[in-house]
Amino acid sequence: MSLAGTETGSPIEQGRVTLQVLADRLSVSTATVSLALRGSALVAEATREKVQSLARELGYVYNRSAASLRTSRTHMLGVVFHDFTNPFFMGLMASVEDAIRDAGLSIVLGTYAENTRGSGRRYSESLDRQQRVFETLREYRPDGMLVCAAGGSDGRHLQNLKASGIPLVQVMREVDPTLDYVGADDEMGVELALRHLYALGHRRIAMIGGAPNASTGRTRQTAYRQTMIALGLSIEEDLIIEGFGTRETGFRGIQTVLEQRHPPTAALCFNDLTAFGALMGMRHKGLEAGRDLSIIGCDDISEAEQWFPGLTTIRNHEDRIGQRAAEMLLARIARPTKPVERVLVGVDLIVRGTTAPPH
Repeated sequence: MSLAGTETGSPIEQGRVTLQVLADRLSVSTATVSLALRGSALVAEATREKVQSLARELGYVYNRSAASLRTSRTHMLGVVFHDFTNPFFMGLMASVEDAIRDAGLSIVLGTYAENTRGSGRRYSESLDRQQRVFETLREYRPDGMLVCAAGGSDGRHLQNLKASGIPLVQVMREVDPTLDYVGADDEMGVELALRHLYALGHRRIAMIGGAPNASTGRTRQTAYRQTMIALGLSIEEDLIIEGFGTRETGFRGIQTVLEQRHPPTAALCFNDLTAFGALMGMRHKGLEAGRDLSIIGCDDISEAEQWFPGLTTIRNHEDRIGQRAAEMLLARIARPTKPVERVLVGVDLIVRGTTAPPH
């Protein structure tokens, strides 16, 4: 029995199906077939569907390794974030995928968060684990990488990646000013939140969460101090609780400030997860946000609207950040020597039920 395809459409052995076979069957070029199999928008939708349908029918499997050898590209992007359990970063990841779909690229993920159990769950970020993730991805030679570095990182931790020539874009956390960066305008967000609380009549406002070994933690805490001074309010160190942006930090932090002799009337939380922890900590004490204490989060993940009362928060537009970061990385891959860019995406205050005038 013949193993080669014929005009009558006889079966083809799976191992023998090539781009040329598909191209001949459809009377198009092998370049068109290759682009269609990668979902490229450069090929008309009808042609893409025909190519992909025939490839499925004949059992064709696209050989990315062979393509990489021909083009010196892997058509992969590395995305390494400190924490994929935070819905904000999952939303950001989804927007990155949307932005690169037409470029025919795939994504390889990496994370360096560690959750340990002792007297309860504890979140941490490991520089050693980050280094292992970087080294593994470097072996795969992605065409570029989006990086949100672990807490405690600085420019030295990205040196090996830079030396290997892999284009890099920093997302949300900035550790190396010589690399492209996209993030939220944290200073604007903190100022919007504090001015909202001030307008409601709050004068003693706590800041819960924010790791000083990460740029977002430092920036938001600095903005908190500067805005409090600008509003003529006192900065009380006992009302500033440091920690990673987790529910545990919020739960512990709100109880700490509420146990003081003169507790605050409002609290700005590092992110929404921290705010959710604070809301739970208040309920353990029989208190309700928006009635006994005002709470503001940051990020506006979908859960923020679903709480009761709904969480007042800063919308950081992870969709815009992810899209802009992906576009910036594709531009860096195309033009490795172009000038470094630093982009801050504007934010919005979303007022819901957890903020009200002081009780």
